[in-house]
Amino acid sequence: MRGAKYRNWIVRGTGMALAAAFVAVPVMADTEIATAEITIVRPLSFVIDDNLDFGNVIRGTTAGTVTVAPDGTRTRTGGAILANGGGHKPASFAGRGTNNQRVDVSLGANSIFITGPGVPMRVHTFVLGSTPTAVLTTTPQRFRINSATGVFAFPVGATLDVGANQAPGKYTGTWNITLNYF
Repeated sequence: MRGAKYRNWIVRGTGMALAAAFVAVPVMADTEIATAEITIVRPLSFVIDDNLDFGNVIRGTTAGTVTVAPDGTRTRTGGAILANGGGHKPASFAGRGTNNQRVDVSLGANSIFITGPGVPMRVHTFVLGSTPTAVLTTTPQRFRINSATGVFAFPVGATLDVGANQAPGKYTGTWNITLNYF
């Protein structure tokens, strides 16, 4: 009889353990989409890696500005209020020339307007993240490539004028930057 009781206990115990395992562990699944990117830069060229993004801004009752510096810091003046999680970032570019080669960098216009559901907003004072930083204009700034491989990268920040009571929504615009290799 002892053997029969012992066998019964093992069977019951195993069944309870299996039932508990099925109840205690919920099954969940989720899928996320990610991207992978690469930019191949040919000699004497340059490409954009990231666009200039001022992030999320809360309109104020007075006008203000939002500045994204080449190092990625974001500041404000006046009635523009910075919202958290805005994804702000400077534009970033990469290129390839040769070591010690001269490069002239210039803008197509000293300021642009971004448009959306409200009054267009002006973007101006584009700043190149060089050492030291340099304000970019339509007048070319001369630099030298100091990379042994000739590969270089640089960020560009700018200032955005935000109007008083600016209409909410997404605003976009384009701007041109030119590199001439010598």
